[in-house]
Amino acid sequence: MAHRAAQEIAPGSVVNLGIGLPTLVADVLPPDADVWLQSENGLLGMGPFPHEGEEDPQLINAGKQTVTLVPGASTFDSATSFAMIRGGHVDLAIMGAMQVAPNGDLANWSVPGGRTIGVGGAMDLAAGARRLVVVMRHQARDGSHKLVTTCTYPLTALGVVSRIITELGVFDPAEHHFSVVELAPGVTLGEVEARTGAPTR
Repeated sequence: MAHRAAQEIAPGSVVNLGIGLPTLVADVLPPDADVWLQSENGLLGMGPFPHEGEEDPQLINAGKQTVTLVPGASTFDSATSFAMIRGGHVDLAIMGAMQVAPNGDLANWSVPGGRTIGVGGAMDLAAGARRLVVVMRHQARDGSHKLVTTCTYPLTALGVVSRIITELGVFDPAEHHFSVVELAPGVTLGEVEARTGAPTR
């Protein structure tokens, strides 16, 4: 999924990687990739995760994981970082999700009845990034659908998702259904339909 998500990044882009699966994208980008990875806690120019023993506890991403910096990287305060996000200077946000609807609605910060800290930077990124790609497992651990007709979890933002990448394939919200862009190797359309809580075409 990380390799497929990396294909969504255009050269020269400023990209924000959400916590969880999206952070793996940093590890699959080639060293000469013309990409600037941004973190809302105040980094521009994140590199891959450090090797064991080379961690710098002062260099962390938004998920509090240690990271590296590429040549030319910069650090700054979170106010500047959020001004960058809210000002529309992030070309692409790659985020996880708990539910996505065919109209592009995104729910990725709270499960009803679960422990909730707050929506955090997800709301700003969903509203401020020029394009939003979701990378997630196709279904929840309990087998419930994550691609659904209507989001029932608290919403992060309305109509913002451009593309969804799961272990089953790549899908685009198409208002009343999910459009199948491509299927993962060995996956059939019937399997996708059985594991999706909304129409697929």
